[in-house]
Amino acid sequence: MSIKVKICGLTSVKDVKACVLSEVNYVGFVFYGQSRRNLKLTEANNIASYVPLSIIKVALTVDPQDFELDNLFSKFPVDTLQLHGNESPNRVKEIREKYQVPIIKSLSLTTRTDLAKITEYSGVADQLLIDAAKPDKQSPPGGNGVAFDWSLISGYNWRIPWLLAGGLNRTNVRGAINISGAIQVDVSSGVESEPGIKDQKMITEFAHVARSKSDYG
Repeated sequence: MSIKVKICGLTSVKDVKACVLSEVNYVGFVFYGQSRRNLKLTEANNIASYVPLSIIKVALTVDPQDFELDNLFSKFPVDTLQLHGNESPNRVKEIREKYQVPIIKSLSLTTRTDLAKITEYSGVADQLLIDAAKPDKQSPPGGNGVAFDWSLISGYNWRIPWLLAGGLNRTNVRGAINISGAIQVDVSSGVESEPGIKDQKMITEFAHVARSKSDYG
């Protein structure tokens, strides 16, 4: 089965073009003021206009209020909404029903006790994004280049589709896939030349390695 690839935190048309050439499956746009990858809606619209219909546009938000979502949906062509904060299962369900859009809910894992969250959210989201916990309180939720113990989810019986995230890059993505059993992977900082700046060559290499049969060498 071919691995699906999501590149998150795009900030330029060059990023999109690299994703298109690499035939990725999802591209992510961040709408969160505390992220270095945050975009204004007008800027994001321009960049997203270069995304073909074959690639899913994911809008990432963190604990959004309804007025923020109203503004987002009225001005940006959201295919899928990614909730990357502390949204409760009830809040996820509420947003999904109100806006009638597929939801990816991010969950951070540290220990096996965190696996309970997977069951809790599987009934209200369309997909889950399994990420590492923030390294400290000051760090943004995601895009920190931090991995978690992939063996925590090895052999897990998933009820809905999911993506593996957290500290992935071209050198470890195959190992992460082999250990976790992921068939979808998400990367942001792992394809950046500096914080918040994507490297087009690294995007291409990551997508290629993720879909290959061997580790990057």
